[in-house]
Amino acid sequence: MEKIASFTVDHLRLLPGVYVSRKDTVNGAVITTYDIRMTKPNDEPVMNTAEVHAIEHLGATFLRNHETYRDRVIYFGPMGCRTGFYLLLSGDDDSADIVPLLKEMFAFIAGYEGDIPGASPKDCGNYLDMNLPMARYLARRYLDNVLLSISEEQLTYPGAC
Repeated sequence: MEKIASFTVDHLRLLPGVYVSRKDTVNGAVITTYDIRMTKPNDEPVMNTAEVHAIEHLGATFLRNHETYRDRVIYFGPMGCRTGFYLLLSGDDDSADIVPLLKEMFAFIAGYEGDIPGASPKDCGNYLDMNLPMARYLARRYLDNVLLSISEEQLTYPGAC
């Protein structure tokens, strides 16, 4: 079997950042998959499921209610390795193009107070596995340490392995 594209990224050199993972064309429309990498793979501890789950609920709610992007959102969810998230949007944009959106989203998560949207037994299959304080901490850390001063190196994947 051929290696899929995401397994050809050199995870030893990958920094926290925002990357275009792939671009697909479906019925003539471009779908862009973004790699929102919050931790340095194989170096920093991975995020626990409770905070990942809270970020997923808050991020998806924010994106699907965003005045400009809501009709372009296809998916927002965690990576299995728990080092970040994937965001799929319709459109042919680059990593730098969505940084303002991500700044808004992570500021929203970092400052969020109250009940997490969808965190009830009726709305979610694992509603008790949420950690809002850690989600807020990780969102603030990513916003401050990555998004507010993002470099070109954090917008373009390192060479393939």
